[in-house]
Amino acid sequence: MAAAARDPLSAAGLDEADEAVRGTCEDASVCKRFAVSVGYWKDPYIQYFVRQAKERKAPEINRGYYARVHGVSYLIQAFLKKTECNCQIVNLGAGMDTLFWRLKDENLLPRKYFEVDFPMIVARKIHNIKSKPPLSKPIMESHSGDSLLIDSHSLDSSRYSLVGADLRFSSDLEEKLKKHNLDTHLPTLLVAECVLVYMTPQQSANLLKWAASTFPVAMFINYEQVNMTDRFGQIMIENLQRRQCNLAGVEVCRSLDSQKERLLLNGWETAHAIDMMKVYSFLPQADVKRIEGLEFLDEKELFEQLMQHYCICWASKDSSNLGLANITF
Repeated sequence: MAAAARDPLSAAGLDEADEAVRGTCEDASVCKRFAVSVGYWKDPYIQYFVRQAKERKAPEINRGYYARVHGVSYLIQAFLKKTECNCQIVNLGAGMDTLFWRLKDENLLPRKYFEVDFPMIVARKIHNIKSKPPLSKPIMESHSGDSLLIDSHSLDSSRYSLVGADLRFSSDLEEKLKKHNLDTHLPTLLVAECVLVYMTPQQSANLLKWAASTFPVAMFINYEQVNMTDRFGQIMIENLQRRQCNLAGVEVCRSLDSQKERLLLNGWETAHAIDMMKVYSFLPQADVKRIEGLEFLDEKELFEQLMQHYCICWASKDSSNLGLANITF
């Protein structure tokens, strides 16, 4: 990375690649807002971060996001239950995610909630928060103590912190989080959704190793691609490459086993990985039936293939014996 920064041509290429990755944040938020508008799940906050989609999203995309949001939420809530909310959450590459506000509404806020992303994305999110009372008010309501700190690339209140940092440099990340009162002794949940796949295998290994060595009691949730060596996986890669979006870490997305192996090789004690078709089958079936009635799904086979190429992986280390290893669907 240092060498790339010294070479102006490499640096320009890197900026272009980073810009394409930043674009995926917008895509995901627009897809979520569309699914919410159709009634897949409730999120009163997404509308303040992103415009409504210009065109309809395909039903298989909406169902995929439904499974992603509910699958990740299920594991987060299981962690909050085990720790009785006496913990912190670090959302890595959080984009325009609204989880902080939704947890506050459910009275499930951890002791502190951190979000990290590229400084450019953080600046945009801060602008939205400052200019929209439904976003700023919950932060003010949950804040106590000294005055709230806010500048163009960071925001720090007693319960919510937004940090601009590059996840490829964990020492810089740690320094910024500690400035915002990260407590390494608290049980910590780290969440990464479609983030590690945009880093090289070495960079994601460094991040996972840093997390495992920094927090004695922790859980890591990773949502991203899997089974990427087959024909369908290759088409997914080509589609992204056409948009200048390179999956730098795709070799770790070979299989569920390669995903688990990465976690275990980088300091985590237990690791699980399941594809999204399986997650979908574990979700409360009454609600699944409800959302399946929202739109007609013509391409059942395409939906299943898509879901078999994404997974949720989660890992834990638990020196306090809170029972984190028992968290499962």
